[in-house]
Amino acid sequence: MTLQVYGDGCTMRFEVIDQGSEGDIPQIPAQVDPMSECGRGLWLVRELSSAWGWERNGAGRVVWFELTSCF
Repeated sequence: MTLQVYGDGCTMRFEVIDQGSEGDIPQIPAQVDPMSECGRGLWLVRELSSAWGWERNGAGRVVWFELTSCF
């Protein structure tokens, strides 16, 4: 797994690169169990980020998200 972080003063962009899962589209559970020890990562990304997405590259899957601090 690789983490890359970029920033321009207002927006921080995080890219997590790994092999990905067998399916093509990352799955986000509709509900999360607050006591669960796994399965909440993309749910948290969706809830906390200003934008997010994913793509495939030569290394596997890149999931990215942005946090904006300028208003």
